[in-house]
Amino acid sequence: MGFYEYSVTDRKGSTVEMKDFAGKVVLVVNTATGCGFTPHYAPIEAMYEALHEQGFEVLDIPCNQFGGQTPGNDEEIHEFCTLNYKTQFPQMKKSDVNGENALPLFQFLKSQKGFAGFGDSEMAGKMSAMLAGIDPEFEKNPDIKWNFTKFVIDREGNVVARFEPTADMADVEACVKSLL
Repeated sequence: MGFYEYSVTDRKGSTVEMKDFAGKVVLVVNTATGCGFTPHYAPIEAMYEALHEQGFEVLDIPCNQFGGQTPGNDEEIHEFCTLNYKTQFPQMKKSDVNGENALPLFQFLKSQKGFAGFGDSEMAGKMSAMLAGIDPEFEKNPDIKWNFTKFVIDREGNVVARFEPTADMADVEACVKSLL
């Protein structure tokens, strides 16, 4: 199956078909409201505002699997994001991205772009050390490692990039712009 064959549920319970994004560049991101990476909402929203008219979409999927950092219900999460980051892009239903209840969309994304490391920043070192304490084999599987892992899908539905939360948001934006 390809990207366009999947669907997710939005925060109000409606089905969102990936085929509706055909011809657009899509950023799929698992988010959290109480994480050190939560400020990523600001540059994601800025990209959405600047690039939406050129065919850029954001698929925001809140997830509570990493440190319990998204404890609220879908409406509380939405309220937090709109009040604190003035987000305008649509938010999906809080969902799992790993494990037996992982969204099929995330199983597909991980199969297309596995984990390739956190990079070499100070934060990357901290993330690696933290995860090694939880699972010494964490680098050997494609699972989502933390909140704000981002996948970029091109206009043809190809998964072209995976950015870990430690990636510079300028690199994410450059990737998106190169595909528009």
